[in-house]
Amino acid sequence: MKPKISLITFGARDLERMLSFYRDGLGFPLHNYSPGDDMIMFRLEGTWLGLYPRDALAQDATIPTEGSGFSGVALAHNAPSKIDVDRVFAQALAAGAASVKIPQDVFWGGYSGYFADPEGNLWEVAFNPFTDLT
Repeated sequence: MKPKISLITFGARDLERMLSFYRDGLGFPLHNYSPGDDMIMFRLEGTWLGLYPRDALAQDATIPTEGSGFSGVALAHNAPSKIDVDRVFAQALAAGAASVKIPQDVFWGGYSGYFADPEGNLWEVAFNPFTDLT
């Protein structure tokens, strides 16, 4: 298997709200979207983000839709400085994200914070002084 992630898809309970958050709030660029589409794709640098109805995604994977709590997954956006982390974090909150952990110096020597999108998907925004992941 080639070591890359091609597409990350969130199963969305409210597709329109999630579309608005990522498109309008965070400024993610849409790809080939028409109003009413079930599959919404955003072209990112190096990968894609998809939104798809949660029930349909669970059905496609042949798993139950029930479940709550921590999913064990967090996406990360790395920024080139602490100031940029704070800027991105503020943008996410202004777009409707919930603050989970305000950006701060962390045990591994970097600087990071966490927000949750409107449906609770976790994003870490981080500055890594040891490895440039930007």
